[in-house]
Formats: sequence, structure tokens, C-alpha cells
Amino acid sequence: MNDAHTLPFQRTATYRVAKALAAAVHRLPIADAELRDQASRASKSAFLQVAEGLPNFGVAMRRKYFVCARNSACEVGAAYDLAAELGMVGGAAAEQVHALAAELLRLLGGLLR
Repeated sequence: MNDAHTLPFQRTATYRVAKALAAAVHRLPIADAELRDQASRASKSAFLQVAEGLPNFGVAMRRKYFVCARNSACEVGAAYDLAAELGMVGGAAAEQVHALAAELLRLLGGLLR
């Protein structure tokens, strides 16, 4: 997307990391269909919850969306942790996804303060 056509919240680090996490989950799939589906849905949920929360001005609504995004990011990390443990995804892929999930959690933690 051209930066000239982005909305202000789409320029934030939180939005960009959430989008990178969802893209990484799509590019680095888990071999097990059920676990892959769960991680895929959770990564998309985290991204969309961030997208709903960022432009919101109400503190309670922002908190609701960011808590949901945080929970989904944790679910993604856990799915890749289990997949790596069971040999369903390569260690480098799991590390990449974990790094993005951890960065998203850090950014969301700041927004939840």
C-alpha cells in the first residue's frame, strides 16, 4: 500500500508489527492442518483487533481491542511453540513468528498502560 493512501493508524509500529505477524504465519505454515488453522485465525484476529483499537478514542474500547489482540498474539506464539516441539514447523520459522509475537506484545503492553 502506498503511504500516501494509508490511514494515520496504519503508520504505527503496532499496526505494522501485527500485519507482519499475520503475514509471517501465512508464509510459514504449520504442517498440522488444525494447528495451522488456529494460528492463522489468531494472527488475523490480532491484526484486526489492533486495527479496530488504534483509531478508537474511548479508553475502554481501546483496552478491549488491545487485550483481545494480546490474547490472540499469545495464541499464535503458543501454536508455533507446540508446532516446533512436535516437528510440524522449522525452528527458524517458529523463531521468526515468536519474535514478531513478542514485539507485538511489547507494543500492546505500552498501549495498555
